[in-house]
Amino acid sequence: MTEPRIYTVSELSQGIKYLLESSFREVWVEGELSGLKVSSLGHTYFDLKDANSNISGVLFRGHAANLKFDLQNGLLVRVRGNITTYDKQSKYQLMAKEVVPAGIGPLQLAFEQLKKKLQAEGFFDQARKRPIPALPQKIAVVTSPTGAAIRDILSILKRRYANMHIIIAPVKVQGQGSKEEIAQAIKDLNEGFPDIDVMLVGRGGGSMEDLWAFNEEIVARAIFNSRIPVISCVGHETDFTIADFVADLRAPTPSAAAELVVKSKVELAANIAGLERRLLQSLRIYYENLQGKFRRLVSSRPMVNPLVLLERPTRRLDDAIEGLFLASADKARHAAEKLNLQSEKLKALSPLFPLKKGYAIVKDAKGKAVKTAAALLPGDRLSLQFAEGRAEAEVLGAGGGGAGSSADRKKNKPEAKGGAGPQQETLW
Repeated sequence: MTEPRIYTVSELSQGIKYLLESSFREVWVEGELSGLKVSSLGHTYFDLKDANSNISGVLFRGHAANLKFDLQNGLLVRVRGNITTYDKQSKYQLMAKEVVPAGIGPLQLAFEQLKKKLQAEGFFDQARKRPIPALPQKIAVVTSPTGAAIRDILSILKRRYANMHIIIAPVKVQGQGSKEEIAQAIKDLNEGFPDIDVMLVGRGGGSMEDLWAFNEEIVARAIFNSRIPVISCVGHETDFTIADFVADLRAPTPSAAAELVVKSKVELAANIAGLERRLLQSLRIYYENLQGKFRRLVSSRPMVNPLVLLERPTRRLDDAIEGLFLASADKARHAAEKLNLQSEKLKALSPLFPLKKGYAIVKDAKGKAVKTAAALLPGDRLSLQFAEGRAEAEVLGAGGGGAGSSADRKKNKPEAKGGAGPQQETLW
């Protein structure tokens, strides 16, 4: 009985590694990406899974640089590579060399990813797009100096408007470095030529790969940041690029862009002639309307008999005068009545008013009114004021005697309230 072969761990690991690498030297594996992770060195680690299984994979930096789209979790892809093992962990993994989307090409996927990203940032909003000047004086063209596009553009511009000022920014329009040249040309034109009215950016037709420079994010951002309005003109009518969505206006071809950017002299002359006809027609209608108004004015009643213009104002004036007179008379009547009433009240308050009833005002020699009999002595001189006329009187003693001595005068002084007092007599 032979002895069994005893493997070291390293020998077994190397044997497994050899079997796997020789049996699965180059395979395509389809699955869903998950667990994406990019290391500091630029290597991409991921898991590829289906409904039942999972396999780890790695895409080293050199191969990752060739990708045309962004790897995303949940994306269904096909990975080309070989199976190998990592000895220290006894794990096998798929070492990827190429990754393509399943069911869609990598360029189309990259196009859709960038379109979605820029749309979310507002690059395609119609509100930010600027109108193209109707009659630009200076035009810039960013394209290849040797392609058919520049020849078509120049030919059409010369035919339609020969004295147009054109600036050509020569760039590569495909291949390595083309996207950087296009973006830089757009930036340089904005900084160096602020008086440019509009810019054409594009190239002639080609495959999707040929047109790819106009699907790059650096070009899209250069167009977005351009102060000069941009017309994109890339490929044929059926070709759409990211630049078309970002630009202020898309032309289906470079030739169409040249026709859009300037009107031909024939078109301008036709437009001017049409405006002239409309202006003359408007003036004629305006003149006829004025002439009709003038005729109606001349034949109107006021023009035939100008005095009719005074009828209504005269009537209104008469009415106003009459109303003023009536109002004044009414106010005067009320004022007189009020004055009479106040006068009667004033008379009633007058101290002379009671005199008409037979009363008199008695004043002493000093002209002071005598209010009580007690204030009088025999022999005092009095002044009597009647309603009509005045009289003088003297106070006599009691019993009709003379004035007597001063003691008698005091003895015989009249009393004010209910006393017998001396008898008084009034002399008239």
